[in-house]
Amino acid sequence: MSGSDDLLAGIIDQLPLGVWVARAPGGELLFANRMFREIMGTEALTDVAVGGFSEPYGIFGLDGLPYPEARLPFARALQDRSTVTVDDIVIHRRDGRHVNIRATARPLFDGDTVTHVVIAFADVTAEVEAGARQRLAEDRARQYERLQAVGTLAAGVAHDFNNILAQIRVLASLLRLRESDPARVEDLTRIESATDSAAGLSRSLLAFGRHPAGQVTRVDLSELVGGVVDLVRRTFDRHIAIELDASPGAMVAGDRNQLEQVIMNLAVNARDAMTGGGRLRFAVWTSDGPAPAPLAPGRHVVLEVTDSGAGVPPELRPRVFEPYFSTKQGREARGTGLGLATVYGVIQAHGGAIEVGDGTPVGARFTVYLPADHLADAPRPPRAPLVRGRGRVLLVDDEAPLRRTLRRALEHLGYTIIEAADGAAAVEAFRANRDDLAAVVLDQVMPVMSGGDAYRVMRVIDPSIPVILTSGWLEESVEKELRSLGIDRVMSKPFDIEELSQALRAAVGGPP
Repeated sequence: MSGSDDLLAGIIDQLPLGVWVARAPGGELLFANRMFREIMGTEALTDVAVGGFSEPYGIFGLDGLPYPEARLPFARALQDRSTVTVDDIVIHRRDGRHVNIRATARPLFDGDTVTHVVIAFADVTAEVEAGARQRLAEDRARQYERLQAVGTLAAGVAHDFNNILAQIRVLASLLRLRESDPARVEDLTRIESATDSAAGLSRSLLAFGRHPAGQVTRVDLSELVGGVVDLVRRTFDRHIAIELDASPGAMVAGDRNQLEQVIMNLAVNARDAMTGGGRLRFAVWTSDGPAPAPLAPGRHVVLEVTDSGAGVPPELRPRVFEPYFSTKQGREARGTGLGLATVYGVIQAHGGAIEVGDGTPVGARFTVYLPADHLADAPRPPRAPLVRGRGRVLLVDDEAPLRRTLRRALEHLGYTIIEAADGAAAVEAFRANRDDLAAVVLDQVMPVMSGGDAYRVMRVIDPSIPVILTSGWLEESVEKELRSLGIDRVMSKPFDIEELSQALRAAVGGPP
């Protein structure tokens, strides 16, 4: 080799791209530079040729299968007699590292005959991984937007549903108070119980819409999981082995009923994935380690539910929290379709996150992260009996049937009623009758002007007037603001006449 050839080889050896040159058509190695050896994780092989490159060099496709010899850059350049670029190759190196490469093959001609093929190799692993992260982020963003939209719809449905339930609940309780026949009293009590069950479904919709409707208290998640485990051990198929590993004192701030529903829904989902039996494991611990976005750094309580079922394919995981989406078919597809959607909504409402991954060694693993050690409000006192009162009450609700029902209940309690159908009308009625009013019963979600906005105007006119706000759902931040401004009580629909009587009695200053 001449001095100029040595200089050229030295220059090529320092290039940041891998260079490999082979004779055509057999593919016998002529030259490979240093970067080629670094990318491939091995010396250039002199004992391989066309038809036998993939296995010795560990050349695979993006699907994890050996790369077809006929589609390798050398073979394609020969076939096409032109420059080709291939970017779907992954080198499985002998040291265990996987390297994504982009290979550009160019044939060299002597007249019409291809004599050599030169291939340039670029390590694009960082680019591929960045692209995968970007696609994952975009997929999560699209999933979040889709769930946001469905959540908003669910919250709207739950609002209307709660107005219907409120009518049924108040009327049933009013009729029960007037009824002397024990059998009819029992029937009316069953109607009230049925509205409680329906309100549970409404709470599921509210939770999915990220509008928590319950009372936030301090909850020991380990103790709560232990209670669910005791229940499922008695009720699930005996062929399912149930394990519990819970560290004590895993405290979170949240609604106990909603969190219990999360645990039960995850348990039922795991049970349905193991139709022939299997292993179901619950684990709870407190962690200071990293948590998934968008959670802030800090201490979190982690709940992990693992099953040994069929698992969730990676391509379906972004959709498992969508309402009515299921991997189950036929008779296995049971339930309302809101189980995991409700789980997602409750966890979001509690400021947490949930991930789905592979079990060990098979199955699915759902991991819930909740902020730990938050302060919580004291629980509500138990409901007291019905009490009567006196005075004029401004009743504001845009739903005419519900307004008529509440008027009957309030008149039964001893109050006289002034009605308004929206926030703007309520302000005018309040302005005209403020000296004669004992209290205001004000719905939050209304056209023209919301209950909260109407209250802000009313308190400017008379900040001392007692106001009870009713709502099918209320954003936590809005409730805190209105309470800080002086709202006397926030009542979640549906409620019965006893609850309404107690709230009014307390608001107007009478004894309970």
